[in-house]
Amino acid sequence: MTMIVGVPPIKSQGIKTKLVPWIHSVVPKNFDGVWIEPFMGTGAVAFNVAPRRAVLCDTNPHLINFYTAISSGEITSNIVKEYLIREGTTLLSKGENHYYFIRDRFNSEHSPLDFLFVNRAGFNGMIRFNRKGRFNIPFCKKPQRFAQAYVTKITNQIAWVSKVIALKEFVFKCQDFSETIQEAAASDIIYCDPPYIDRHVDYYNGWNNICEHQLFTKLSSFDGRFILSTWHHNNYRENEYVKQLWSKYQILTQEHFYHVGGKEENRNSVIEALVTNFMVTSVQCSATTQVQYNLLDSLVAHEI
Repeated sequence: MTMIVGVPPIKSQGIKTKLVPWIHSVVPKNFDGVWIEPFMGTGAVAFNVAPRRAVLCDTNPHLINFYTAISSGEITSNIVKEYLIREGTTLLSKGENHYYFIRDRFNSEHSPLDFLFVNRAGFNGMIRFNRKGRFNIPFCKKPQRFAQAYVTKITNQIAWVSKVIALKEFVFKCQDFSETIQEAAASDIIYCDPPYIDRHVDYYNGWNNICEHQLFTKLSSFDGRFILSTWHHNNYRENEYVKQLWSKYQILTQEHFYHVGGKEENRNSVIEALVTNFMVTSVQCSATTQVQYNLLDSLVAHEI
């Protein structure tokens, strides 16, 4: 059986696109509750896995504003196409000066379209904000970034997300993970993909020992089912919190390769972990295949 995995228009370090079939395989087949994500991120998991109803949350307001704009029709594939052609042409003629002009404009006005631009023209597909809440990723050094094929790829991704949102009942909220978990009902499934503890976290908010313990406490007291994504180990060290906190639950592992990151040494294989508080009876995806992914693909087919 082949699962077609859509790629969202927003890129980020830690994106779960190539792990979607694995995550999908642990979701109970008869689940018909609300899919809850306290850490929505790029939306890669939710847009591929969530059933009819979902509540998708994040503390990064720019992610929520972007997908809310798609949901409301403020952003469409045609609007994105016109915008990227216009700004991409200017980028080609003016080079990095135009990237930094758009970045400054985004940091002042917070336009969802400008967020898409700096995300796709920034260095290595990263999302990072400084302590003042300003996006600070440098230019990717490719003035020809928004060539026709690349614009088409992005607009196809917008069209796919728009279709998914239109067919389902998705609610987007900008709020803290504690509040999101508190609102969940026992019939729901919470999928958590928090910033990985001790793994170069600087997306929007930091993540530290206190946050990891707070998340553990909240999920442990939840009456429904949860799935947690985290890292288990790499070639250099283990995630000590897996043993300290999460070892009382079922832990599944799979090797994965992250190709998005600011430093070459951060782009290495890592053993991913899925932590669940319910018994997974059948995981159909291979747990031994190393995966690299291309974030430019609009649709990726996976055998499951």
